[in-house]
Amino acid sequence: MNNFAKKLRKNMTDAEALLWRYLRNRQINNYKFRRQHPIGRYIIDFVCLEKKLIIELDGGQHADQINYDENRSRWLEGEGYKVIRFWNNDIFDHTEVVLQEIYDELVGKTPHPHPGPLPQGERV
Repeated sequence: MNNFAKKLRKNMTDAEALLWRYLRNRQINNYKFRRQHPIGRYIIDFVCLEKKLIIELDGGQHADQINYDENRSRWLEGEGYKVIRFWNNDIFDHTEVVLQEIYDELVGKTPHPHPGPLPQGERV
């Protein structure tokens, strides 16, 4: 599993690479994030272990695996993690809004819902 996570870190999607530029080096309120981090049998896109906050980025393929994502999130939440999801196009088109939502989760402001249906023109 760790070798696969390492491979994923070297081959991040464009959306993951963009978000990682903002999450790395404790740039958000001095919280440390890890990328492509194994938890149980899953590899998580981004996690702040201190706050038990998981950030998942969803591309077009996630529209076809909604049940898998829901079961995965339910298991992770059962382990005490909070899972928030963003569509890839939100990372590109609404970066500041995404960063504000992540900040709000870290400092305990109002939670945000899972993204709705796949937006038109979603990037993978």
